[in-house]
Amino acid sequence: MGLFDAFGYQGKNVLVVGGTTGMGAAAVDVLLDAGANVTMMDWAESDKPGVTFHQVDLSDRASIEAAVKAVDGPVHALFSCAGVDQDNPRVDKVNFLGHRLFIELLLEGDKLPRGSAIAMISSAAGFGWEQNLEKVKTYLAVSDYEEAAKWALDNDASGYLWTKMAINAYVAGNAMDLLKKGIRINAILPGPTDTPLAQSNPEMWLGFGSDYREEAGVEAATPLEQAYPLVFLNSDAASAITGGILVTDAGYLASGMAQSFQPAADAAGFFRSVF
Repeated sequence: MGLFDAFGYQGKNVLVVGGTTGMGAAAVDVLLDAGANVTMMDWAESDKPGVTFHQVDLSDRASIEAAVKAVDGPVHALFSCAGVDQDNPRVDKVNFLGHRLFIELLLEGDKLPRGSAIAMISSAAGFGWEQNLEKVKTYLAVSDYEEAAKWALDNDASGYLWTKMAINAYVAGNAMDLLKKGIRINAILPGPTDTPLAQSNPEMWLGFGSDYREEAGVEAATPLEQAYPLVFLNSDAASAITGGILVTDAGYLASGMAQSFQPAADAAGFFRSVF
């Protein structure tokens, strides 16, 4: 066995929740090529060769419970990839609460063994989670699935932005407790990526930061370009990384924080506001 094998998934059981399209689908392709035994779960059905598929609706607790029961054997790497946009009335459940419940039920069933890892997909929209930490922590403290959804609705925290801030705070806040069990958790924070979700409203999703990309001479990311760092975070090669939120936006927010590209500075300032 060579040193570079730590980047691979030979013989590992991996579970991709939200693997039919977009970044999740690209992650499935990378994982299959890396030698993983892949189980995929999604609302949209798939007949992709080489994977085991189960349908799941992250907006329905019973569906999540049934999906977790269908998981046979240890999960060495969990990829929480499913997501919907702001206009979907189930956005809080699909983007965060459903993933959280899925993780908790896997833990309760001892299906995430020591040495396993979790990787989630956040968004540039969640960049300001630290400034809104107290409200996000109050949200996270509501442990019941339906009660948390109600709290979010009652407290104007049920939108897309809040789901991504919740992911970031959840990853950072649970890193130590999970590490005590030998489990790592991380997330990527993508910038504009040319996915089917983005194509449903390209002016909003792909227009963001287009001035920066034009000046830098780069395009919006492809799903595969986001899948690579996501898959890396759950590999043994990333064993020293946990609680991390890896920004994968071609440097847009970094340029904003450094004030080296003023439009990005304005955007970074907005995301880091108190909502």
